[in-house]
Amino acid sequence: MNAAVITTRAGQIAGTDDGITATWKGVRYAQAPVGPLRFRAPVPVAPWEGVVQATEFGPAAPQKANPSVPLGPDTVTDEDCLSLNVWRSAATPAAPLPVMVWLHGGAYTFGASSQPLFDGTTLVSTGEVLLVTVNYRIGALGFLDLSGFSDETQAFDSNLALRDVMLALEWVQANAAAFGGDPHQVTLAGESAGAGLVTAMMAVPSAAHLFHRAIVESSPVSSMYDSARARTVVDRMLTELGLDASQVGRLRELPADDLVTAGMAVYAEVPAQAPGTLAFAPVVDGDLLPEHPVRVLREGRANPVPLLIGTNKDEAALFTFMKSPLIPITEEAITTMLTQMARQDTSIELPTREQILATYAGQRARGTGLGIAREIGFRMPTLWAAEGHAAVAPVFLYRFDHSTPMLKVLRLGATHATELPYVWGNLHADSKDLTFVLGGRGAGREVSHRMVARWRSFVTTGAPTGSDELVLWPPFDPHTRRATLVIDHQDSVV
Repeated sequence: MNAAVITTRAGQIAGTDDGITATWKGVRYAQAPVGPLRFRAPVPVAPWEGVVQATEFGPAAPQKANPSVPLGPDTVTDEDCLSLNVWRSAATPAAPLPVMVWLHGGAYTFGASSQPLFDGTTLVSTGEVLLVTVNYRIGALGFLDLSGFSDETQAFDSNLALRDVMLALEWVQANAAAFGGDPHQVTLAGESAGAGLVTAMMAVPSAAHLFHRAIVESSPVSSMYDSARARTVVDRMLTELGLDASQVGRLRELPADDLVTAGMAVYAEVPAQAPGTLAFAPVVDGDLLPEHPVRVLREGRANPVPLLIGTNKDEAALFTFMKSPLIPITEEAITTMLTQMARQDTSIELPTREQILATYAGQRARGTGLGIAREIGFRMPTLWAAEGHAAVAPVFLYRFDHSTPMLKVLRLGATHATELPYVWGNLHADSKDLTFVLGGRGAGREVSHRMVARWRSFVTTGAPTGSDELVLWPPFDPHTRRATLVIDHQDSVV
């Protein structure tokens, strides 16, 4: 049935209400980024007349189909993708609700807010949270930095996806109250690439007023690059498309599918030549993102918001299982990656070969490679962020260790993204998912109950206490107790 008609700043929308959850889907927050708006900062949606039906998800950003990232039934892709979805308990809130804004992951190249995994029913079921899930531009259309080609005849902007997120957060500030939300209590949250955008936003000075807490799950925070490196990605894209630098303007004229196809070739090529790097990622442009987020976070200069941050025990196993080029695990690739990292930032203290061999003594080459990939790609940058940010705001550090019999058989364990069904309370989101084929759903429900309670508590109070029955999760302090919540069949603090 129809939910109450909501009056936003741009016009009226009507969603659905099933008596448990009220939703407004596919709500535009920006004009279609096409034609002259392709490769430009997003423009706020134009006002409309009448009541717009907000009952279906909007299109996902253009991308190649990926079986590991199911976008949802009947989801289409289109450049006109800048929409968001609002979830709330059907009960009218007695007081303004804290807001959680979610950014999906997908290596900055895949994913959408319509993924069944991100159904917000469980998170909002207690009537304590208003949830907003956001689409942003991805791949070449979201991260190709053409700003260096701007002149009197053509203009381009950098960090398009980051600017999309900024505009979505501005939409939340302007419209959350109409849905029963509190614009003064906004938590920006994400996983993987979405978490990378969150950590980037923490280093964006002009975003300081737009969110007040942050949740960062498995962030590739170190995978952000300078303008010179971004130019090499542009050159590769142009070569792939048979163009040269004088023809950059033609990138606005080509079909989006052509840019996706060329982008996928560059997506595979870049990490093959520079292990551990991504083709498409935020750029330290000296403008929106003035400095590298790793440095800003390590030095305690990020926007001082309470931070819930962590990684999974076996992050890298998924990339090996998928034969993904993104994570290096061979000795040659790891050596190349460490050498390049040291060259790019001399302040980074990287392990020596002797330290690595000592740490992984007795393990097979695959185990060593996976361990190094996990530490360098995810755990080490996460610890840097936690250590530095703890000087300016409360930090709650976790490690997700829980796995199922099937994931153990597949040698995946608690790999990348496996925490998501538990955080969202959606253990049944994908009928093709093998996670619980050999059992473990009962234990999974208990883990999920605790995680949902903790994440929801952080959104509402800034502390992931959950309830008195849960193990106390103290803040991380790099100088005394480096408290880490280990999430498994039973939670523990180490």
